[in-house]
Amino acid sequence: MRKYLYCENGFVEKPQWMPNCWVNVECPDQSDFEFLTKELKVPEAFLEDIADMDERPRTDTEDNWLLTIIRIPLQQQGSIPYITIPIGIITNNEIIVTVCYHSTEMIPDFIDHTRRKGIIVPNKFELILRLIYSSAVWFLKYLKQINNDVAAAEKELERSIRNEDLLRLMKLQKTLVYFNTSIRGNEVMVGKLQSIFQEKDYQNRDLVEDVVIELKQAYNTVNIYSDILTGTMDAFASIISNNVNTIMKRMTSISIILMVPTLIASFYGMNVDVHVDALPHAFSFIILASIILSALAFVIFRKIKWF
Repeated sequence: MRKYLYCENGFVEKPQWMPNCWVNVECPDQSDFEFLTKELKVPEAFLEDIADMDERPRTDTEDNWLLTIIRIPLQQQGSIPYITIPIGIITNNEIIVTVCYHSTEMIPDFIDHTRRKGIIVPNKFELILRLIYSSAVWFLKYLKQINNDVAAAEKELERSIRNEDLLRLMKLQKTLVYFNTSIRGNEVMVGKLQSIFQEKDYQNRDLVEDVVIELKQAYNTVNIYSDILTGTMDAFASIISNNVNTIMKRMTSISIILMVPTLIASFYGMNVDVHVDALPHAFSFIILASIILSALAFVIFRKIKWF
């Protein structure tokens, strides 16, 4: 699906393509590929690079075309709730194309934001910077949701340690790793883009500074949450180990206490003369002795805190 967006007071959708129009393509189909490659003459190699889910933030050139790949966050319904995906910005002197093989919340929100604020994007460099800025905003938004998910999982684990909650924390930890590398890659991209777009027409230091600040905030937030989550996982691992040790000590104590009457019964069950069978209350005496010795063992284990 493709849209033709022209910047007036914010991006406005147009019925057809025109020079200096932003072509936004999400989840491209065969007609989109034909339009990009045959009508706009976009290099096919660029489209193949963007399709790679593991593509890192980078730039590439072919003839007068420039490919800029950044990574943006995506919330999904799957084993890992949040991932990052590549989005490619392909530009030349009069063509601006963004291609993403997934449907995201970021791009529609970015377009609506430019309309609400009446933001004018005068050139391709500012469009790339504003997309990177928007990605940092969405990284921070998803990080807040991840923090809430971690807090909810911790409360569940405080009640009862279950494998499901531990796996949930592990998946969130994977998400933070993805966010960390993607934000860092986008931050490096800003420096590369500044070296590419050095002409005076592209200079906007305030916007570049805002983008860098937002990326650093997202990067620092990811590191903080990652450290907190790592500490939480280690703490619960120690709790689980301690609980296992406690259970093993209790089971050992119960086994020893139950072994005392069993041992006495074994002695008096032997086919030898034990000089007690003639007593009128021999059975009661043996039972009483077993109870006393078991109680003594219980008191000893209580003192050493095995119960």
